[in-house]
Amino acid sequence: MTDDPGLLRKDARRIAGMFDAIAPRYDTLNHLLSAGFDRRWRTRAIDALGLTGRETVVDLCTGTGDLALSAIRDPAARARRVVGIDFAGAMLRLGAEKQQRHPAGASLRLMRGDASRIPLADASADAVTIGFGIRNVEDPQEACREIHRILRPGGQLAILEFGMPSTAALRGLYRWYFTRLLPRVGRLVSRHAEAYAYLPASVSAFLSPTALSDLLAASGFEDVRAIPLTCGVVYLHLATRRGDQGAAIIV
Repeated sequence: MTDDPGLLRKDARRIAGMFDAIAPRYDTLNHLLSAGFDRRWRTRAIDALGLTGRETVVDLCTGTGDLALSAIRDPAARARRVVGIDFAGAMLRLGAEKQQRHPAGASLRLMRGDASRIPLADASADAVTIGFGIRNVEDPQEACREIHRILRPGGQLAILEFGMPSTAALRGLYRWYFTRLLPRVGRLVSRHAEAYAYLPASVSAFLSPTALSDLLAASGFEDVRAIPLTCGVVYLHLATRRGDQGAAIIV
C-alpha cells in the first residue's frame, strides 16, 4: 500500500517520535476518524475481562491512557490497579493530565516502557490490554512472550486491532475511506503527513486476525478468540494465559 519502504520501519525511537508529534491532536482524531466508535470498542474490551475490583491490569501501548482509564471508570466492575505503559513521552504526559482529572485516577500508574521489554515482574498482572498498538511493536512475537511472562496463570489478554470488513461491498467502501480519506483528514488536522500515511500502511502489513490468533496460541495462550466488531472494521482478540489445571488467581 506504500511505495516508501521506510514508512513501515518500526524501531522504537522512530515510532515514539511520530506519536509524540501528533499527541496534541491524537484523541480528537481518534474520535473523529472512528465516528465515536472507539469508545464502544474500548468498553467492549474492558467488559470482556469481567473485572471485579481486585485485579491488576497492565495496559500496553497506552498512549494517552483512554483504555487504561476505561478499566477504572465503572465503580461496579473495574480494576483495583492499572499500569499504563508506553514509549512516547508526550502521549504519557497527556495521559497524566487526564488521570489527574479522573475521579479514580489514583488507581492508575503511568510509566515509560517498551512492550517488547515490559518493566514489570513475572506473573504480576491479572490482565493485559492493548488498544491498537500491537502492530506498532517492532517484534510482536517478543511482545507476546513478554505479555505471557507478566500474566499470572489464568490471566486474560484483550487486544483491539484494526481488521477488514467481511462483506465485499463494505470492504471496498472501507478500503477507500481508510486509504484515501482518512490520511487526508489526519494530515490536515494533525499537520503530520507521515503518521496518517503510516496508519493504513501498518494495518495492511500487519498480521491477519487468524495469524494473530495463531501467534497467541504459539506463545502459550489458550481459549484464543478473534471477535469482529463493527462489521469487522476492528477485532477484539481475547486469550488466557495457560496455567496449571485449576490454578486460581490470587490478588
